[in-house]
Amino acid sequence: MKGAEAVVRTLADCGVTTCFANPGTSEMHFVAALDTVPELHGVLCLFEGVATGAADGYGRMTGRPAAALLHLGPGLGNGLANLHNARRARTPVLAIVGDHATYHSRYDAPLESDIDALARSVSGWVRRSARSADAGADAAAAVAAALTPPGQVATLILPADVTWTDDGVTAAPVTARPAAPVPAIVVEEAYGAVCGAGSTGRSGETAVILLGGAGLTRPALEAASRIASATGARMMAETFPARMERGAGVPSVPRLAYLVEQAAAQLAGTLHLILAGARAPVSFFAYPGKPSTPVPDGCQVHVLAEPGDDVPGALTALADLAAPATAPVPQQAARPEIPDGELTAESAAAAIGALLPEGAIVCDEANTSGLWLPGATAGAPSHDWLSLTGGAIGQGLPVAAGAAIACPGRPVLALEADGSAMYTVSALWTYAREELDVTTVIFSNRSYAVLSMELERTGAAAGPTARSLLDLSRPDIDFTAFATGMGVPASRALTAGEFAGQLQRALAEPGPHLIELALGGRR
Repeated sequence: MKGAEAVVRTLADCGVTTCFANPGTSEMHFVAALDTVPELHGVLCLFEGVATGAADGYGRMTGRPAAALLHLGPGLGNGLANLHNARRARTPVLAIVGDHATYHSRYDAPLESDIDALARSVSGWVRRSARSADAGADAAAAVAAALTPPGQVATLILPADVTWTDDGVTAAPVTARPAAPVPAIVVEEAYGAVCGAGSTGRSGETAVILLGGAGLTRPALEAASRIASATGARMMAETFPARMERGAGVPSVPRLAYLVEQAAAQLAGTLHLILAGARAPVSFFAYPGKPSTPVPDGCQVHVLAEPGDDVPGALTALADLAAPATAPVPQQAARPEIPDGELTAESAAAAIGALLPEGAIVCDEANTSGLWLPGATAGAPSHDWLSLTGGAIGQGLPVAAGAAIACPGRPVLALEADGSAMYTVSALWTYAREELDVTTVIFSNRSYAVLSMELERTGAAAGPTARSLLDLSRPDIDFTAFATGMGVPASRALTAGEFAGQLQRALAEPGPHLIELALGGRR
């Protein structure tokens, strides 16, 4: 058995069923091995960043890794941005990177590079297979490493001669360790923070429970809601959650603001910040005269549960102490009216909130155009929300592809800013090829609007040359032409009513669709 077949068979035996691939010459034996193992479905992506982003979306929705097959160091480099996002999302992802044959590396061929160093920048685990006989065991170890709580990128580097040598051996799955239970003493410390005596007889009114990772699943949200109801503590979610369950029937939780001064206002007066699956918040960037963290001076930070701990279990234990007789408070069902009239980001959000189907998966990279989305969709039927965890744009379309393959019975809505969409627009081709039920909405304002905001916040003096670097016109981008050319039916909406009608039709039909929103009065 060739080393490549041993790897592919081992991956399938370990429960890896999907491989998002952009292969090259060094990976051809791996590609050929897919014909011998039909349990592992190969999905072609036209750019490595689509493959890595799709593996991220798949892992977020299943809790298990998909493979992303990449070609040498340059291929890994092209996929790094979305592996960075996966690392920040704490997603189990298996990156498989082909390399030159071991004896060929010393010749410094044109594609030679330090793959190991590139991989370590985004991976929690890196291994290079040295022999075909070890490749299967290395693959099993890679899957277990990716599943290490709370999840991480694991990179397996496969030299070409390791894959084509005939002494490959399959390996049994390696058991990944489970999430660690939180000690009772830690729960009791958090109990003291939310229920200890204060000026009002309890300290809950000055406590915030900051939720992240598994803390934003329904069981954890229900436990946190019980605590908040009984103590007066406030629940908040990290700014960009990897996956958040929300909608009617699920306790609602506001997200910490992106702008540090707004986040500081949200946390003003907080004396106890209790972290449950989240890290202590920091500003995304440094700005002249602004703080690097929104946590108030004098606030005591308590770690109830690290991201790799049993976060729902820790919150449930705290709820059983602090609120044994209290029920969670679910979000009530409520939808905006279907809008008509001018098409704006706000009216588009209302249309999405009015029409979002039960069980939808929303992949949100709308950026500045998405400010109204949380409020408009809060009372929609229950759904999952996936956001831009690491800040590297070009995530939304690939993540939607992975989520759709992971959950074929659920509608996926990709909400995408026009500038971000251009990074990985070739994902549309994969939607069409795989017949994925993804409805893509492009918020087309013809600018890097978030950078226009950041330009003002940094205080940098900007003239016409600087501002032209943030402008996406001259020429205008025709997303409907892009989509149609890649096999995705597409339309353009000029009014809120047109958008609502187009969205309703797209959601009613299986398969991919794209709707371009002409924002700002543009025709």
